[in-house]
Amino acid sequence: MTRLSLMAADGGTGEGRQLLAQIHDAFGATPAMFRAVAHSTAALKSMWGSFGALGAGVIPPRLGEQIAVAVAERNACRYCLAAHTVLGRKAGASADEMAAAQRGESADPRTAAALRFALRLVEARGQVEAAEVQALRDAGFNDEEIVEIVAHVALNLFTNYVNLAFDVPLDFPAVALHRQAG
Repeated sequence: MTRLSLMAADGGTGEGRQLLAQIHDAFGATPAMFRAVAHSTAALKSMWGSFGALGAGVIPPRLGEQIAVAVAERNACRYCLAAHTVLGRKAGASADEMAAAQRGESADPRTAAALRFALRLVEARGQVEAAEVQALRDAGFNDEEIVEIVAHVALNLFTNYVNLAFDVPLDFPAVALHRQAG
């Protein structure tokens, strides 16, 4: 049971209501996570704006979704794991690629490097070594892409924490976790 009421999909006033309408238009429904965050227009604006900004960034949507499922698995966030698995498939990743990303793995060396770095950021709470950043460069990432990888991780930490703290109910098909938070 959610620990925070979910705003009605057409609820709120002013800017918050407009944002919920945009989210509904983008998904064809209003996912529960956004309905939980909608209690704060500032938080909703931050979250939705970050999704939009990163969606228009240089990191391809497929890689962004692979990062999201790796981070969700690491944090045992069932909501984000379910949502981003669906979104990853829509971005062109196969079921096997999304399952591998959930484990922090990829057959593509560049994607594997990004996933290793993303998970290291989570584990080290951002305190990575220079060699870990250099490993991304060695895999072919430029500074703009490296900064966006960090931004993707940060956004996913925000969404994981919202869903875990408020026990937001799933509204995407469930995906089994391989590990528990700890």
